[in-house]
Amino acid sequence: MGNRLSDTSPHAVVWASLLLLSAEASFAGVSALVKHLSASQNFEQLVFFRNVLAFLVLAPWLWRRGAGALKTRRLKLHLIRGVAGISAMYLFFYAIATIPLAQATLVLLLSPFLIPVIGWLWLNEYVARQTWLAIALGFVGVFIFLDPLGSDISPVVGVAFIAAALAAFTKTVIKRMSSTESTSKIVFYFSGFATVASAIPLIWLWQPIPADNWWGLALMGSLAVYGQLAMTKAFSIAPAAKIGVFTYSSVIFAAILGYWFFDEAVYWHMLWGTLIIMTAGYFAIRSRRKN
Repeated sequence: MGNRLSDTSPHAVVWASLLLLSAEASFAGVSALVKHLSASQNFEQLVFFRNVLAFLVLAPWLWRRGAGALKTRRLKLHLIRGVAGISAMYLFFYAIATIPLAQATLVLLLSPFLIPVIGWLWLNEYVARQTWLAIALGFVGVFIFLDPLGSDISPVVGVAFIAAALAAFTKTVIKRMSSTESTSKIVFYFSGFATVASAIPLIWLWQPIPADNWWGLALMGSLAVYGQLAMTKAFSIAPAAKIGVFTYSSVIFAAILGYWFFDEAVYWHMLWGTLIIMTAGYFAIRSRRKN
């Protein structure tokens, strides 16, 4: 086997886990930058710059492969995915700018639990009993984390939940397209659509950008691109059943950044809720693997 990483080797699992943790830390950093920059920039501009940098990173792919690589018979599904994806991004950025980082991040992490539900309703896919139990446990974890009986919950949490549902829907659309469309093509179509769509509102919503904010925008885009690349690499060298639970570490990173930079309170019930969600996520991944 030599130095080649194996899907099940301890070395591969450790390396992939570290990559995934760094990706989730990067995503939490993006959220913190969105919250910071939203104090002086409207979130519509932040969505645009998040998308345009990702599009520029993907542009060399099109240059190498030529325009013929973009031919598709699933244009309708690409458009549906684009509308749902950009809508989720707008709603999530708005939630980040309005409510504590950890709350917004945690609610968005309900997305993996909603994917089986959407697949069951839309595609008539089978969902095992263990998966239903994991979904229920995940929602219990969110309830404990938010503690609605002991604290005031902003209605914007509902906005974050809609963003999570839309994100889950986009992944279901991707699953339906994946039989004929390559991953690169799916990502490129979305990045192109999101860049154009997020540029349109700026015709009337553009605001001058302070010189200091350009550094924040560049860092936001760079962290987002790194996070995507690191996450993709992590799942390519180790199975999701072994490392997928680290996806939920973004809540912990978001809570730390929220406490450090924005004086957002951290309570014990947030830790217990996060642990329950991570456990539910682990069982959900194991259940899907068996199926």
